[in-house]
Amino acid sequence: MAGVTGRTILCFGDSNTHGTMAMRDLTDRRRFPKDQRWPQVMAAALGDGWEVIAEGHPGRNAVFDDPVEGEHKNGLRVLPALLETHRPIDLVIVMLGTNDLKARFSVPASDIAIGLERVVTAIGASDAGPDGAAPRVLVAAPVPIEETGFLAPMFEGGAAKSRALAPLLQDMATRQAAGFVDLAAVAEVDAVDGIHLGAAAQAAVGAALAGAVRAAFA
Repeated sequence: MAGVTGRTILCFGDSNTHGTMAMRDLTDRRRFPKDQRWPQVMAAALGDGWEVIAEGHPGRNAVFDDPVEGEHKNGLRVLPALLETHRPIDLVIVMLGTNDLKARFSVPASDIAIGLERVVTAIGASDAGPDGAAPRVLVAAPVPIEETGFLAPMFEGGAAKSRALAPLLQDMATRQAAGFVDLAAVAEVDAVDGIHLGAAAQAAVGAALAGAVRAAFA
């Protein structure tokens, strides 16, 4: 966008923001090259004048201390430090909810949406934006999952809940005066594990979010 200078976007997400490739087993640590991950795709589409910070942590959920993978997977727990680290931040893109679908948490889509609202509320209550104001927020409803591959037992029951999540997040974003994008409209998960995005999906998500950012700052 012409005339844009010095705007910072924090991409607060999980393994799909990290750029994790579809996993073949739990030891699989493959990751897309930086220019193929959606935050960098978005940055390239936005052009000069935007700093895009990718804060994608594999396994991150909205509000749960994970009893298997550790309390550091709790997004709300780590969020204040990240906001302080990267301020001033003009916009936070929140792309979470997939790991909240894990069977170990045993919560409905409505509770996942409530947890994500706590994340959005925390951003809105912060002083991490320009001149001590709160950053803007863009909620990205994650691409719905499939129960396939070796991760299927871990996410048992999650496919249906993932499809129920987007309208709940849209309502939440409206309440919180945040932007909203439903990524189900632009991408699908990789059938290898049913959770992660392939290269084409990473590109599609990056392009869609670049459009949403342009609209937010138009």
